[in-house]
Amino acid sequence: MTAMKFDAIVIGAGQAGPPLVGRLTAAGQTVALIERKFFGGTCVNTGCKPTKTMVASAYAMFMARRAADYGFTIGGDVTANMKAVAARKDRVIMDSRSGVEDWLAGMERCTVFRGHAAFLSPHAVSVNGETISADRIFINVGGRANVPAMPGIDKVSYLTNSTMMDVDFLPEHLVIVGGSYIGLEFAQMFRRFGSRVTVVEKGPRLIGREDPEVSDAIKTILEEEGIAFRLKAECISFAPHDKGVSVGVDCDYGDRAVVGTHVLLAIGRVPNTGDLGLDKAGVKIDERGYITVDDELRTSQPHIFALGDCNGRGAFTHTAYNDFEIVAANLLDNESRRLSDRETAYALYIDPPLGRAGMTETEARKSGRKILVGTRPMTRVGRAVERGETKGFLKIVADADTQELLGAAFLGASGDEVVHGILDMIYARAPYTVMQRMVPIHPTVSELLPTVIAEMKPV
Repeated sequence: MTAMKFDAIVIGAGQAGPPLVGRLTAAGQTVALIERKFFGGTCVNTGCKPTKTMVASAYAMFMARRAADYGFTIGGDVTANMKAVAARKDRVIMDSRSGVEDWLAGMERCTVFRGHAAFLSPHAVSVNGETISADRIFINVGGRANVPAMPGIDKVSYLTNSTMMDVDFLPEHLVIVGGSYIGLEFAQMFRRFGSRVTVVEKGPRLIGREDPEVSDAIKTILEEEGIAFRLKAECISFAPHDKGVSVGVDCDYGDRAVVGTHVLLAIGRVPNTGDLGLDKAGVKIDERGYITVDDELRTSQPHIFALGDCNGRGAFTHTAYNDFEIVAANLLDNESRRLSDRETAYALYIDPPLGRAGMTETEARKSGRKILVGTRPMTRVGRAVERGETKGFLKIVADADTQELLGAAFLGASGDEVVHGILDMIYARAPYTVMQRMVPIHPTVSELLPTVIAEMKPV
């Protein structure tokens, strides 16, 4: 059988794939887009869109319970209708998913294949029994929840971030294994919906990549809402129980097990690379299964590129989209863009949110720089006081010698938005004195940035 020939093949319709197809077809190229399941990738189907939609529902309920704090009353108890919460979330998913799918289906010079892609050779891919080939191939297959071989895991039922999207009921006691971003967002969300929640974390503190005071503050915020934590759970195991699942924690304090009605595994992600036949294409992967790429996202085969979560160089929607921008700029715009130009930036969407940009204080110290650090509690931020949301703090780190802004951690009201002011300055390579002299709008959280910078001290 003669292979169908295209200028390019894009495997996966996540955040990087569809816009790349758009640019390539607009440049006159013929493109085959292959998607085996849902269009839109993790973000649209099991990640950002649905979870933040549910976070918004939980936040609205939490604020309704605080009605008296704002001078009004609501009759009756505020309780979750989980079927309605799930239906609202599903509408958001379907609107986004169908939007991506319809866009690609109607795109000139784009042929959509619905099925599983596997390499036959460096230039040829099979899908639904057909063989297609191209001069360039772009892999955008994303990742999935990590389910390691922990003792007893095969004997119990468990949830992941994906199967949580099918939950339209209220777990009586949700035990979450993993004290990082995914786990903590679900923890607060379901606690606000009305579940009892316990978070089990192997490490000594939550979200270990953050500075200790950030981890501690987040733990305090969540504990005040009634979430329980079991840290230093060195040997986690699972066993069936009359009430659901018993999670062995083997901590150096408290009970040796936590019994819950449901268990959510939130212990990292793995790439969807195991069934692509990458060996037949000569594409190298690392020990964790991530596709190795260079600074322009080329794999060990120069005509094959890997974008998004599957390359291990970013696990966010915005980094996946930036991968598309890098590839498109280098191939189509005669520009030179590189992965190494990208600065760290992300958020934790609990309430209040954590916005992060650049280095942590710990990372800055390890770099050997002389650093300045400025902080301010949200209790001293007028906008936060006016909103009645004063938990958290602002923190900025700078280089004492070069006056370069190195990073920020904003845990507090609008922290995920305000942090972009620091991120912009980092990309501009501007000294912090520029921000110190700006005149921001009052009353906002951002207006405190010059103040925090002016109060930075050597540490």
